Amino acid sequence: MNLNLQTEQPASLTIIGAGAWGSALVNLAQKAGSRAQLWSRRSFQSLKSVTQDAEVILCATSMKGVNSTIAQLQKISIPETTILVSATKGLDAITMQTPSRLWQTAFPQNPVAVLSGPNLSPEIVQGLPATTAIASTVQAAAEKVQKMFSSDLFRVYVNDDPIGTELGGTLKNVIAIAVGVSDGLQLGTNAKSALITRSLKEIIAVGTHLGGKRETFWGLAGLGDLLATCSSSLSRNYRVGYELAQGKSLATVLDELQGTAEGVNTAHVLLKLAKTQNIQVPICQQVCLLLNDETTPKEALDALMNRELKSEFIK
Repeated sequence: MNLNLQTEQPASLTIIGAGAWGSALVNLAQKAGSRAQLWSRRSFQSLKSVTQDAEVILCATSMKGVNSTIAQLQKISIPETTILVSATKGLDAITMQTPSRLWQTAFPQNPVAVLSGPNLSPEIVQGLPATTAIASTVQAAAEKVQKMFSSDLFRVYVNDDPIGTELGGTLKNVIAIAVGVSDGLQLGTNAKSALITRSLKEIIAVGTHLGGKRETFWGLAGLGDLLATCSSSLSRNYRVGYELAQGKSLATVLDELQGTAEGVNTAHVLLKLAKTQNIQVPICQQVCLLLNDETTPKEALDALMNRELKSEFIK
């Protein structure tokens, strides 16, 4: 596949989704010297006009906007050489598929990549240094996107495991809710460390079962993103858990948030998926019960602490 990597001028990029993440990404790309533009439903220009000549199209919408974005682009003649990048962290409620698999199904001839890592948008907007991963089974596609975003403030690494990279970034949002609850209950550093460590086990169990590589979950899009999201009040998912622990209702918490907490929807899809695949996800299960108002933060803690005793490492 010829991706036309040798161009006389900077590569052209269109980012769909003008939320916090999409806006941060367009600034990063422009800082790296790429010709980048941002599009949303409120834009004056048509989607066709901003994508017809783009070498890379990156979707930074929320999960609920992915299918409609795909449908709109299917009506446009997108060249097979156009690289499609997913920067969405979520699971489709109906198919239980990740965004990149939805994109690849809709555009089977196009190279698809996933961008994910420990990237809190407010810190990036402040100009603080960060790293991320770009993953694709088409190495040339990953390397091209890598060059489009890399700068002295944003270091981009390449890997060949898009599903693992995507699941690491998606599943940690559920765990961030649990860690927010832990901090909201003031359970201390010991409990928080144990929760993150045991949560990583759940992420790896689900991620490898669905085709991700184990080493990916120890990288930037796995452990790296997990630590960032579980360690900062800048994380919307963390704030959901923290506020629930303060006694607020989920409806109130979500109404007060500035943006989408993808972990809320992901938790329910993940639990459904885990049950169909017979994967044990006790932490995710308690998060779902809490989100459904079927348990309290204290009861969820008791349920986890009083599980059957067993070996830490099961062969």
